[in-house]
Amino acid sequence: MSEWVSAWPNWGGDYEVMSERDAVSGESSGEIFSRAGGAAGCAVDVGAHPDSAIGSCPPHTRVYQGGMIIASGFPISMVSDYLEQPDTVVWLDLCAPERADLHVISDELKLDPLAVEDAVSPGERPKLDRYRDHIFLNAYAVELDVRTGRLATHEVSAFVTPRALVTVRGDEHFDVAAVVRRWDDNDDLAGHGIAFLLHGLIDYLVDGYFDAVLSLDAAIEELEDLLFDDTPHDALVQRRSFELRKSLVLLRREVLPMREVVNTLLRRDLRLVGEGMASYFQDVYDHVLRVTEWTESLRDLVTTILETNLTIQGNRLNVVMKKLTGWAAVIAVPTAITGFYGQNVPYPGFGAEWGFVVSLIVLLGCAGGLYLLLRRRGWL
Repeated sequence: MSEWVSAWPNWGGDYEVMSERDAVSGESSGEIFSRAGGAAGCAVDVGAHPDSAIGSCPPHTRVYQGGMIIASGFPISMVSDYLEQPDTVVWLDLCAPERADLHVISDELKLDPLAVEDAVSPGERPKLDRYRDHIFLNAYAVELDVRTGRLATHEVSAFVTPRALVTVRGDEHFDVAAVVRRWDDNDDLAGHGIAFLLHGLIDYLVDGYFDAVLSLDAAIEELEDLLFDDTPHDALVQRRSFELRKSLVLLRREVLPMREVVNTLLRRDLRLVGEGMASYFQDVYDHVLRVTEWTESLRDLVTTILETNLTIQGNRLNVVMKKLTGWAAVIAVPTAITGFYGQNVPYPGFGAEWGFVVSLIVLLGCAGGLYLLLRRRGWL
């Protein structure tokens, strides 16, 4: 590991930031990507050479020099040419490539075979691996369906070298255009080189976690309102709670390792984040911590809602049983009285009109008195 650290150059050095307009075409970075078809998913770079197609979508390419964009949408074969120029930083994006598709890039950038294998293997956990000539990052973007409460994840890997960032998306649903917009909105930081690009990528991922946990919090508040509604929603509360808990567990699985990922990037011995970008990465780290803690508290809250729902069901059952028992008692008294007067033996008032009146008064008096007693004690 010491050999790797000593061989790793200082990435924290700052470039002089030049004009935000493209040096060649005079276009802004946002205009360049728009012209290149910068939409979410399989956006097509019109400048990309057909032979450079890798994976399920045409690749995205971009090169910075001196803090501004000098080219975009160029063929992959030109990556090495731009890397030979001084003070250049290259970004290459690939969508769902095969292992064989990465041979050209891996040979050019000296990528470790283990990292390449992880990049094309779905389901890898979020992590940051350090190799001799590069860093490998694996993470997930998340997207919550508010209607169903289900969380969708989209895997993305990144190879980080001193002057190149290669992103490998697991599918076309990862919104790479949003990452590009984030870079363009903060182009005053482009002079910080590779740290600027990596920050934009990680910041986009963490903001997605934050949006998801905000939506989950709002959904849980709606669930609390249903819980104490006058009309029972037991089945809906249980189903919704189960879906939200599944989403929270999945979100926690993606967020928790990111705390260690960002913390590792901030380490001085890595020499990736310079003084100019340290505060930005620290802000991302604070957001990761907040999302992690928020996710934990929401998991506990969903568990509490499930337990409370069961308790409320038990209370409702007790109330119903109490009312049924009270009414059964009220009905039992007249039954006992009529049964007494139904004996086949003479009794006081037998065969007389006043005997019927007396029995009726006793029946209504006992039933009414028992009803008032139970009503006063809250049973009816």
